[in-house]
Amino acid sequence: MTAFDIAAAVSELSNLVRGSRIGKIYQLNHKILLLKLRNPGGESLQLLIEAGRRIHITKYDLEKPKKPPNFCMALRKHLENGVIEDISQYDFERISELLIRRGGQKYRLIAELFDEGNIILVGSENEILYALTYKKMRDRNILQGENFKYPPQRGKDLRHAGPEEIREIKGFGQIDIVRALTRFLGIGGLYAEEILLRSGIDKNRPCSSLTDGELSAILNSIMDLASQIGNWKPCIFIDETGAWVDTAPFPLKRYSGLNMMEMGTFNDALDEYYAKIMLKGEVEKSKDIYEGEIANLKRILQEQEENLRELTSKVKVYRQIGDKIYSHLYELDFLINRIMNEKRSGKNWDEISEVMLKEKEKSVVPSIHFASINPKTLTLQVSVDGQIFDLNLKMSAQKNAAEYYEKAKKMMDKIKGLEKAIEQTKERIEKVRAEELEKEVAASTAIPVRRRREWYEKFRWFFSSENFLVLGGRDAATNEILIKRYMEPHDLIFHADIPGSPFVLIKTQGKTPEKTIEEAAQFTASYSRAWKEGLRALDVYWVKPEQVSKTPPSGEYLPRGSFMIYGTKNYVRNVTLEIAIGLKRENGAFRVIGGPLEAISKQTDLFVKVVPGSEPTGKLAKSIIKALAEMSPPEERTEILKIPLEEVHAFIPLGQGSISSS
Repeated sequence: MTAFDIAAAVSELSNLVRGSRIGKIYQLNHKILLLKLRNPGGESLQLLIEAGRRIHITKYDLEKPKKPPNFCMALRKHLENGVIEDISQYDFERISELLIRRGGQKYRLIAELFDEGNIILVGSENEILYALTYKKMRDRNILQGENFKYPPQRGKDLRHAGPEEIREIKGFGQIDIVRALTRFLGIGGLYAEEILLRSGIDKNRPCSSLTDGELSAILNSIMDLASQIGNWKPCIFIDETGAWVDTAPFPLKRYSGLNMMEMGTFNDALDEYYAKIMLKGEVEKSKDIYEGEIANLKRILQEQEENLRELTSKVKVYRQIGDKIYSHLYELDFLINRIMNEKRSGKNWDEISEVMLKEKEKSVVPSIHFASINPKTLTLQVSVDGQIFDLNLKMSAQKNAAEYYEKAKKMMDKIKGLEKAIEQTKERIEKVRAEELEKEVAASTAIPVRRRREWYEKFRWFFSSENFLVLGGRDAATNEILIKRYMEPHDLIFHADIPGSPFVLIKTQGKTPEKTIEEAAQFTASYSRAWKEGLRALDVYWVKPEQVSKTPPSGEYLPRGSFMIYGTKNYVRNVTLEIAIGLKRENGAFRVIGGPLEAISKQTDLFVKVVPGSEPTGKLAKSIIKALAEMSPPEERTEILKIPLEEVHAFIPLGQGSISSS
């Protein structure tokens, strides 16, 4: 992000995040922070800060590490539940600051978005508390406990540039004007080129050659750019192939030849642009890994096939030698015996070889087959029908033939093993190709958008088979809120005949929801203490709003989440404890839903039934995700397995349970 980009993003963020309370803080990798916020209007936001690169709101559901790094833990300790009082850009530099109040303390979270970047937490006395990266530098130090100092100004502030400042550019001499402007104003090459394009001046011109008129044109272009600050028209620039080239807070002459997609806000433009970049990076990273793996497998396959050819050739040769020995069995046996007899008679190997070679010259049989003797290995080399091979002088010709046949047999066993290995390598290549294709298909869809949570999701909830909204308290606090704030005259209120039952409302809209009454009763029973105690059935009753009161009998006290029930109770007897948890596709993504079996089965075919059991809730959530993935088509399994466990966990009653196959 350039200084212009940060100015645009921060001006929008000021309206979005000022007064927001910080919820959870995540560190996605070494450089990226994600702050979950809730603004004064109750809207949930995600602020993403990447050191050295960007700051903006994101709507995407980014993968979060299971174990937070130390820096993230430190930020959570100091900033979680704090309120953002302000966000600003420091002196039109590539630096943004969040001013945060928590309790009686004030903090600054400073994001340096230039070079390698940094994120620094500064205390109320300007002391550095924590930093993403600690380092000593020539002009300042980023060290724990030291006073925070801003980096030296990178150039003159273009918002205040005048004729006198612009004349200083000539002092850069033979340096290209584009490089001189970049240094002089401390802006990136993009905006230096933009200034020169608007001025009609060649960016490669040496500074010393510029006329007064050209310097005035440059100043006018700088003032023109400065006038865009606050008059944002965010856009994304797209080339003729459909590739996203860049994003900016206003149209740029440099990209006048490209298609331009206007965006509602610059934060949206940044979010979409970087999501595209991240997706492209993941695809390219995956492709590099894939190509390396395929190249390695092909090399292995080539070596295996070469070994197969060599072994097959040797088998053929060994069998041929065996056959040739048998076709000249008596001659070769005679030759072996004669050589060994002459050796035993006292002749040395040279004398024996000399005699054999002389007879060979005269075509004496069997000496015509003689080639040489190796005294060290005690082998005789012969040539039979143009094929040269060795015979063991300690064995008969027949045994030599048997040895060659045995070698061929052993190599055939190796060939079978090698052929199996080749098939496995080919299968592995096809599997890797299929996996890569699956990844490409998955990558062709955008990073999942973070789902906007509805107001009723703070409670237990489901939509009945008759499409009525049913709400239940999660604990004493939400029981209290549910009855006091959300109970209306036409609602029906449910409670179970057991301590520790939630209060449950049917939002009837003045209608008579007969089927929903049965489902709400099962919902009430299943999320009561009866589940934890392992009961299989329970009595539940319902009443009307006028029968529910927070006023206790004289001399008694009602704890938080408890209410008095007056008048006749309408009982639903022997209600079975069971729930269904499933997945429903909404807006292109899966959403976890849960509630009575009949209600959930009306909304989706992809669900499991859960009953009281012996599996801890954490393990049960994993089992549910796995079961839902196995029930799904192969192309959806990866998406299902990525669903956060906490979304499933939210629908599991307190206590242990198990998946029912009935």
